[in-house]
Amino acid sequence: MIRRTLVVGVLALVGAAVTATSALANHSWGSYHWGRTANPFTLTMIDTTSSNWTTYVNGAGADWASSPVLNVTRTTGTSSRRCKPVAGKIQVCNDSYGNNGWLGVASIWTQSGSTHIAQGTTKLNDSYFNSGTYNTPAWRAMVSCQEIGHDFGLDHQDENFNNGNLGTCMDYTNNPSTNQHPNQGDYDQLLCIYDTGSRGRTLSTSTHSCTGTGHLDSSNSFSSVIAQAPGQGDTIVSHHGDVTEITHVFWANPLH
Repeated sequence: MIRRTLVVGVLALVGAAVTATSALANHSWGSYHWGRTANPFTLTMIDTTSSNWTTYVNGAGADWASSPVLNVTRTTGTSSRRCKPVAGKIQVCNDSYGNNGWLGVASIWTQSGSTHIAQGTTKLNDSYFNSGTYNTPAWRAMVSCQEIGHDFGLDHQDENFNNGNLGTCMDYTNNPSTNQHPNQGDYDQLLCIYDTGSRGRTLSTSTHSCTGTGHLDSSNSFSSVIAQAPGQGDTIVSHHGDVTEITHVFWANPLH
């Protein structure tokens, strides 16, 4: 998800050169993670998307399943605009949600103050992907990969549009050509999150040590943030009794 404050700043960067930089492993999303009793653990991803998304959702699931601590199994489900979450699973949906400013939304739910993820969803907004700038394989692959990555507890590796692509879908960019898949830094971060023996040490010569808590901007609801001016953040926390919903938003470029 791209913060609106940064989307505005990137408008002049269209067509900028893309260069590779080192991977980072300090981009966990807060302390949120799925509970498990052993590694690798398996998560089921329910794919309810239409055929024009299948390749990209399948590809993202396969990419993330390359992590040594995570297995992803894909099943299909019935398409639903609401994308109602399913306990213990990740549900991926697409629909024409409207020209409301966002390309994709990832939501996770926790209960009773726990940091354990109980269920997750990813929504992909066809109002942007059915035509125009975002109707490309590269954009579909990047947004699918990033939103599903958030559902595992990952945040962005980088939020600066002025530097070169990091070669990961968890990197902000206005040119997704080389940012369509996870990189080693993402796999290292999953180790940081899910393998307690890896915490606090560098996992490879190209990564930082396991640090960072991600970004969390508190607000009352997703709808209230949609109505706010650019610069108000992209992470929304909503409380529903003893259940907490946390949502990441991938904003569209307002001039596309």
